[in-house]
Amino acid sequence: MPDIEVYCTVSNCHYWDHGNRCAAERILITLDRIGDRYPEDVDAQHVSMIVDEVGTTPAESCMETCCKTFRPRS
Repeated sequence: MPDIEVYCTVSNCHYWDHGNRCAAERILITLDRIGDRYPEDVDAQHVSMIVDEVGTTPAESCMETCCKTFRPRS
């Protein structure tokens, strides 16, 4: 897998790092309607399980998607 930079401007996220970078080991992005089925702060170990359960979820626009890996900073 290529090295990839994920940028995030949500500075109160647990995974937010300097330079607006996401430091999460895994990130789950899915459709809003699918994301509503799962907790707000999916931890990294559950991401793979959810991906296997959900499969693919095509979207018509970015407005239909959400980051389920967001976890508020303590």
